[in-house]
Amino acid sequence: MRMSVRGDVMTLEGGGEIAYSEYGHPDGAPVIFCHGWPSSRSMAQLTHAAARELRVRVISPDRPGINSSSFVPNRTLLHWPSVVRQLADRLGLATFRILAVSGGAPYAYVTAWALPERVEAAAVISGVPPISELEDRSGLLRLYRWMLAIYGKRPELVRRMFHVARPFASIRPPLRLRPLLLKFLPPGDADVLRDAAAFESCFESARRAWRGSARGVVTDAEIYALPWGFPLEEIGVPIRLWHGTRDRTFAFTFAQVLSKRLPNCRLQIVENAGHYSLPIRHINRILTDLLC
Repeated sequence: MRMSVRGDVMTLEGGGEIAYSEYGHPDGAPVIFCHGWPSSRSMAQLTHAAARELRVRVISPDRPGINSSSFVPNRTLLHWPSVVRQLADRLGLATFRILAVSGGAPYAYVTAWALPERVEAAAVISGVPPISELEDRSGLLRLYRWMLAIYGKRPELVRRMFHVARPFASIRPPLRLRPLLLKFLPPGDADVLRDAAAFESCFESARRAWRGSARGVVTDAEIYALPWGFPLEEIGVPIRLWHGTRDRTFAFTFAQVLSKRLPNCRLQIVENAGHYSLPIRHINRILTDLLC
C-alpha cells in the first residue's frame, strides 16, 4: 500500500521557513521526530507503519538549512526549542512527546530542557553523546574521530571538504550499487537495510539533506562538536534511552554514562542491535514504551 504523507511549510518568527512532514495516524498521539545526521525529515518514514498501528501522529521537521528548510546563519542548538514551540503552536499541540534517532538526540534533550511544560516524554535511539565533554572518543565511529581531529585544528578545511562532497552526496545511488554500500556496514545493520523502505528512510533522507545545502549539513555537524549550552542534569522530563550493544557509530557505553546524568531516565540496552537495526526492528516496542 502506498504511504500517505502529509506535509507543509511553516514561516518562522523573524523570517525563514521550516518544512515538515507527518507520518502514522493523523488523529494519533503527537510525537515530534528529530532526524539524524546527515539526514532530513523523511527519515521518519521508518516509524510510519508502527505509528499508524499504535495511533501515533509523527511530525518530522527538517532542521534549518536541511532539505527544504531555510538556512539560519550562526544558529546554535539553543535555537531549536523555539522552532518546536512554533510548530506545536501551529498544529494546536498543547503537549507532545519526542522521538529522536542518532544525531537527533541533542535536539530532543534541549527541547525537553527548554519546554518541560509541553514535552511529556522523550525517547532517544542510538543517540550521539555530548562530544565536547568526552575525554575518551574511542567509542565513536572512526570517520567521526578523524573529522573531529581535523576540525579541532583546521575547521575551515572541514567546511570546504563538505562543500566538495555535496555534489556526490546529493546523487541518488543506482539500485545496483546498494549491495556495495551495505558492505561497509556491520552485518546486522546491513541485513535490515536490504529492505527497500528501510534503505530509503536512512540513505534517501541523507541525500535530501545534502541536496538542501552543504552549509546546513556543516552547521548541523558543528553543533555536535561544540558544547550544547545547557546542563543535562536539569532535564526533568522522562527520558527513555535506547542503545544497541553492536552500535559501531556510538558505543552503548556512552548511553550508560549519560543515563546517570539524567534525573528521570530509563535505559534500555538491546543485545545484538546495531545503529540502524535498533530503530528499524524495534520501533513498535519503542513507540509503545514512549506512550506509557
